[in-house]
Formats: sequence, C-alpha cells, structure tokens
Amino acid sequence: MSSRHLLEAFERWKAEGQSLVLATVYATSGSTYSKPGARMLITADGRFQGMLSGGCLEGDLAERASAVLRTGEPQAVTYDLGGVDEELWGLGVGCDGVMQIFLQPILQSRGYEPFATMARAWQDDCVWLAATIIESSSPSIATGATLITNGMASTAHDVAAPEAKRIGAAAAKVLSGGRSECSQLTLDDGEARVLYGIMHPAPRLLVLGGGLDAIPLVKMAVELGWVVTVVDHRSAYLANDRFAVADRCLCVPAESVTEHLALDGFQCAIVMSHHLQTDRTYLQQLAKVQLPYVGLLGPPARRERLLDQLGEQGELLRGHLYGPAGLDIAADDPASIALSILAQMQQVLKKDD
Repeated sequence: MSSRHLLEAFERWKAEGQSLVLATVYATSGSTYSKPGARMLITADGRFQGMLSGGCLEGDLAERASAVLRTGEPQAVTYDLGGVDEELWGLGVGCDGVMQIFLQPILQSRGYEPFATMARAWQDDCVWLAATIIESSSPSIATGATLITNGMASTAHDVAAPEAKRIGAAAAKVLSGGRSECSQLTLDDGEARVLYGIMHPAPRLLVLGGGLDAIPLVKMAVELGWVVTVVDHRSAYLANDRFAVADRCLCVPAESVTEHLALDGFQCAIVMSHHLQTDRTYLQQLAKVQLPYVGLLGPPARRERLLDQLGEQGELLRGHLYGPAGLDIAADDPASIALSILAQMQQVLKKDD
C-alpha cells in the first residue's frame, strides 16, 4: 500500500482527535499476504487504513488495538495461518504462513509520536527508516521506542543517545540494503529485538501528454496512491477538469519542462503526446536524468526512429526506456493499456527496491 493513503487517513483522524494504533508486520515465515515493514493504522472504534492480510486478521487486530489504546502499552501478536484444522473467526484460513505483528499506541496526548515524525519523513523525497523496539531486556530502552532516520538525520522517541547511536549504525546498513528486517541488537545492559522498517515515499509519476488515453492512466495511478503530474503544451488538453485528480497540471512548451520541474524528483515518466517532435523534445530532456522508468507509446519502429534522431542522448535512454510501454497483456483500449503501463512501472520500481 502506498504511504500516501496512510498519511491521508492519519491527517483525517488526527483532525478528529482520534488516538490510533500503528500495526506493523515485523516477521513472517511461509506464505503471507504482507512482509516485514508493512503497516496499517487502526482507530479506537475499529476503522483502519491499510491491510496486512486478505481481510482475515483485520477484525482481530481491531480488537487488540482497542486494548492497546486502553492500556497505552504496545503488544506483539503472532498469527499462525498454516493449518486447515486451525480456525480463525470460525474459518480455516490455510495460508501456510506465520505473521508477527507489533501494535504500537499513537496517542493524541503524546502528539501522535512517533508516527507524526514518520509522516513528515514520508513526505520527503528520500527513503527513511523507522527502527522500532519490539522486545527489550535492557532497562535503558523500552518496547515501542523508535528511531526515525535517513542515514544522515535522525529523530529519536524514547531512545537515549548511546542507544540511538548504536541503533542508527545498524539502521544505516539496512537502508543501504533497501529491505526491511527484524534482528537482535546487543546493548550494554541487555538485548533488544528491533524492526528496521523501510519507509519509501509515494512513487512520483510524470505524464507527458494529456490526451484522452492519459485520463485512465492518471486515475489509476492516483488510486494506487502515487503523486501524479500531467504536462501538455496544449491548454485544451488540460481543460474541463479532465485531470482533476492529478496533483499538478502544467501547460508549458515541451522544450521548457525542465524550467518548471525537477525531473530527477520523479521515479517514472510516460511520454504520450502522440506527436513525434514533441515526444522527441520530452525524451531529450529525460535523457539528462536517470529515472528508473521512462515509457514511450507507439511501436518499436517509432521508438528506434526517435532514439536514432536523439543520437548520444538516445543512447543514454536505452537502458531504461520502455517502448512500447506496458506489459504484454493484450491491452486494446485506453483503460487496459493504462493498466499494462502501471503494472510495468510497479514491476520496475519493486525490482529496484
């Protein structure tokens, strides 16, 4: 789930004055719906944003969250979904996996920390990490203590300086690896089990061309929780709220996109103006940055023609230019083509994680 949906729910419930519980997967084995680092927010009355299972566990998590808010104490819970003989809420789930989840109170009385700091970090362009104490035998650090860091800057909540330094050093290694993990940490006066949960910002998508086929692409991307910018040099293509759900729409000449946008702030770009010269101008500017994904509509022959015309700049694009854009799912209309393109973007971004 995109961090964006989580943040939107957090802001809404914070405005209501709701205390919350942050539920985070910290360990799994076998086949599970979510992996370490997956998160959801739960209110006292059982509402939630995010999903850690296919709906099997959320009811029980809501009950446990209510108890966590009553006591103010965090709680760890293990769900064994493996056996068909085991019944959960009257049903044998049979997912053949074990999931361990940490429930952490996020109280209004404490300024919604540490989630308030996490929310600010998620709005940054870089990757952050939340290191949370799941278990502790050390009197110097309590269960639920959290350090949020990007490897250079850190904010500690209930973590003293000596422990923060040690946790930060371990967190830096996890950040460099790019994957959440849970491991033991030896402290001067005991041991702690720490979840190092990676925090990726919501993917940022640049749509270069505001034709009719861009409309379902933008809608689907926003539904996924992506941050979407649409650019076109034709004002009529951006009129009548065709892209009202987009975060930003820009009507600027194709050759001046870099004067208005920092292209390296995006993870994905799709070139779809349906005009050869305009597409070439967009690609010329995209060649100057190394985005994980640059997509281009049209057949392979059109792609090669454009790359040949771009010369050395075209060579810079070859390693990350996807054209024809999209996975081969026999897409044959704007909506299914949009689906194929976003699926390919998701595939590329997850491969880079």
